[in-house]
Amino acid sequence: MLKLFKTILKAGEPTVKYPFQPLEISPDFRGRPELNPQQCIACAACTMACPANALTMETHPESNERRWQLFIGRCIFCGRCEEVCPTKAIRLTNDFELAVTNKADLYVKAVFRLQHCDLCQLPFTPEKSVQYAVELLRQSGVSDEALAGMASQFTTCPACKRQQTLGQHDARIFSLSAAEEPHERV
Repeated sequence: MLKLFKTILKAGEPTVKYPFQPLEISPDFRGRPELNPQQCIACAACTMACPANALTMETHPESNERRWQLFIGRCIFCGRCEEVCPTKAIRLTNDFELAVTNKADLYVKAVFRLQHCDLCQLPFTPEKSVQYAVELLRQSGVSDEALAGMASQFTTCPACKRQQTLGQHDARIFSLSAAEEPHERV
């Protein structure tokens, strides 16, 4: 019996006095996701990668905004959102104490403004996405003069670009057929 007590004393305390003492956490621990809205470009990559559908993104053209939302109550802390984010705007923290008294406290929200098309004036993408694309081109070596020349491409929606391309194609075909007509008459 005395030998058993000696063994128990040598072993020390088998449990942690949590919550009265802080719990030691591994640096690789995956806790609550945290968004940095200044870094986010609202591309929705994280919402598509989330297997638990804890992340949602809704576009509201009438209010000129795109709303990003995380419901921590659904999050399974898998880290997919952190992996797919192109700007590293979302990361998993070590925070695991998520108990709340109000369900609304489990929602994390961010709002982003939309870019309007220069031609049709309809919103088509977040402004931050356009700024990010311009910055990537600048960092890849495109000059500021070339970027200024491409400015209309960044602020035109895909539908209007398609119409412009079709219009240019039709005009080119018309000019080719008009140029060929005198030669056929000879």
